[in-house]
Amino acid sequence: MSNWDAKYAAKRDAPFGDNPNEYLREILARSDFRAGSALCLADGDGRNGTWLARQGIAVTAVDLSPVGTERALRRDAEAGVEVEREVADLAVWAPRPGRRWDAVFLFYMHCEKETRKRTLRLAADLVPAGGWFVMEAFAKGQAEDEDMGPDDPDLLYSLPELRAAFPDFLVVEALSGHIGLNEGEKHCGEGEVVRFAARRAG
Repeated sequence: MSNWDAKYAAKRDAPFGDNPNEYLREILARSDFRAGSALCLADGDGRNGTWLARQGIAVTAVDLSPVGTERALRRDAEAGVEVEREVADLAVWAPRPGRRWDAVFLFYMHCEKETRKRTLRLAADLVPAGGWFVMEAFAKGQAEDEDMGPDDPDLLYSLPELRAAFPDFLVVEALSGHIGLNEGEKHCGEGEVVRFAARRAG
């Protein structure tokens, strides 16, 4: 597991920029997307969670790093929004029984296979009928690029893995390919990614 506290502490500026993920913007612009509440898993320093809260959505965010979460709280305060933030390891974290969110978002969480699989299962369980799961992350092929993203394929994603994790969902988008990233110094350039959006049937 990467030491995200050290990574955030070493960077004065936001390592992934201050703007929300572009795919997140695209999803919220869809005519069929509706959500009053959202859960942001691995929200880092808060750029996505804060932006969602500014759209009037009640946001809960979970991240491993206390330093990243402290930055996120400052970002929330500067934006004039409140986000329910929790510092926790997704290898073990779970919300209180019965809690659900209209949408669960996961952007660029790269970790060991077992934690990744558990997080996907957890996300599926936390979406009610009609709710959304949306993610973007580096695909397996990105391991060949030493300049951006993990170089270990075990930390990366594939579409078959995502489809298998959400068998009761209707796929809205399931894409794998190259996009241009412009998200701070850490995500800048052409990257091979997966984009996956799905709704629970019902």
